[in-house]
Amino acid sequence: MEYRTRLIDTILETRLKSSGAVLIEGAKGCGKTETAVQTAKSTVRFDADEQVRVKMEINPEMLLEGATPRLLDEWQEYPQIWNYVRRAVDERKSKGQFILTGSAAPNDKVKRHSGVGRFSVIKMRPMSFFERGWSSGEVSLKMLMQGEVPASNEVEFSLEDLVEKITIGGWPGLLHSGAAEGGQFSKDYVQLVAEVDISKDSNKRRDPLKVARLLQSLARNISTDVSVATLSNDTSGSDTKIDDETLSKYLSSLERLMVVDNIPAWNTHIRSSDKLRKAPKRHFVDPSLAVGALGLSVDKLLDDLNYLGLLYESLAARDLRIYAEANGAKIYHYRDSKGLEVDYIIEHADGTWGAFEVKLGLGAADGAASSLLALSKKIDTEKAKCPSTLTVITGNGFAHRRPDGVNVVPLSTLRA
Repeated sequence: MEYRTRLIDTILETRLKSSGAVLIEGAKGCGKTETAVQTAKSTVRFDADEQVRVKMEINPEMLLEGATPRLLDEWQEYPQIWNYVRRAVDERKSKGQFILTGSAAPNDKVKRHSGVGRFSVIKMRPMSFFERGWSSGEVSLKMLMQGEVPASNEVEFSLEDLVEKITIGGWPGLLHSGAAEGGQFSKDYVQLVAEVDISKDSNKRRDPLKVARLLQSLARNISTDVSVATLSNDTSGSDTKIDDETLSKYLSSLERLMVVDNIPAWNTHIRSSDKLRKAPKRHFVDPSLAVGALGLSVDKLLDDLNYLGLLYESLAARDLRIYAEANGAKIYHYRDSKGLEVDYIIEHADGTWGAFEVKLGLGAADGAASSLLALSKKIDTEKAKCPSTLTVITGNGFAHRRPDGVNVVPLSTLRA
């Protein structure tokens, strides 16, 4: 299979120069192993090599012998190896010794000593529009965050084409696949999560039917801050009720498996007394999983434009998060008690921030711009910086700056 360059390639190269070991975490199928293989000089596969179990019992340090950087793929299958890697990094006193990849965060049954000063952690996600070749890259997030004026050609756009792209998702294994293959991939993915992965992660059998219902509820409520109580009601069957504590354990497992990828609420200084809402916005690591969880087809999605709008917002969230992290920034959402909501806030460590609204159609840009301008007026500029950019992410149109100072940028023109 061809390897297509990823933003994480440069990040990995940089981190290996500053750390003894780099941990790449990400959902199954997002391309961790293939990316790591491009840089690694030797590899051991903890989930496939039958000799791993024997060596772990006899002498785990044998698994660390080999040309460096040495890739320890799916290391969480034997989480005890973490402490041996940490010790090897200390003893070798060299950078770039190991790359660890994992599609699930290990549970806490094995005591792992701190990796501070030895490990650098990278979160990997499915491919963005730009990495997938679906964005022209005429506008960069970095440029927007620096306050520059965007410009691009008008994008070619059709709803059917967008729905197909959402259904296929950013999975590297589907580079040459269509919507039918993408839909089947996502259905199989969520089914395995419900029937196998979540029980394996919990070390306890979980009811596949309840997990499937939870995934369906998350899919229906994608791009919203739906409460745990609502998710609990949706997940409970007619015969049994699932309590909030059990549901929280299900959600924690889905987070460890990196199937869900929620966006936290932004906490900042505002002039008004309005309270900030703290609930996270619920997302899958790729919106195609929502399509798979609900068993939707291209035709069904085209018949429900309201839901398609929520999927598009989640798609934009995935890409904005990838681009933001490539620039060393983090992503949040904003909502206050008076009902003002802004889809996404991107913030750098120095306090520089920008606000983004996502609208499928260019015709909705006016309302989105009003929300962005309203937020900018609420900020207490004595305690927080003014926004460096106010931008509406659209599906169609061309990149430009409106007379009110708000940018309009189609997702298919954006890059890091």
